[in-house]
Amino acid sequence: SFSLCVCPANTSLSVHVGTEAVLSCPPVTLTAVQVTTWEITLRDQPACTRAYRRDTNETRAKNCSDETISWDTRHDQNPVLQIDPVAITHDGYYRCEVATPEGNFYQGYHLQVTVPPEATLFRGKNGTVVCRAAAGRPAAQISWTPAGDCDTEEEPLGNDTVTVQSTCRWEDHPVSTVSCSVSHLTGNQSLSIELIQG
Repeated sequence: SFSLCVCPANTSLSVHVGTEAVLSCPPVTLTAVQVTTWEITLRDQPACTRAYRRDTNETRAKNCSDETISWDTRHDQNPVLQIDPVAITHDGYYRCEVATPEGNFYQGYHLQVTVPPEATLFRGKNGTVVCRAAAGRPAAQISWTPAGDCDTEEEPLGNDTVTVQSTCRWEDHPVSTVSCSVSHLTGNQSLSIELIQG
């Protein structure tokens, strides 16, 4: 007899911090499932493995201490992994393996946790205007209308977020209003400020 391996289907998934993530196993007839295993590989941590054996209704876990990650293993349910609420530390790779008499089936998720930046626009020193996208993950992109003479800096923070700050001046061509656009995976924001010409 031979065993069928349906090789991993991998999905990249972006999830906002503070929300709920639900990860599903491959679609297999539930009555055929013998063992379901979730393997969770988070950055800088040993892999966590959770296994459920259907015939004995037994669940085992190894290196799994995160209380916000739960798994419903009822017989009548497709085994889904729930993360609620999602934190930056949940960034990683999640794989479900389902063992059946016909073979093993896999579903993997590359989970990227995103954090929306806090956007602000204000007057700086010497006639400059500053647009700041604070504590975003990944780093935000900043653009200006109209384009000016700009200096943009990124400051990585200790919690895996990044603050991006763009400082601009419009000395060569007087403008009355400027806008900065903050582009990010979590959504885009546009802020405007009036410049008083003296």
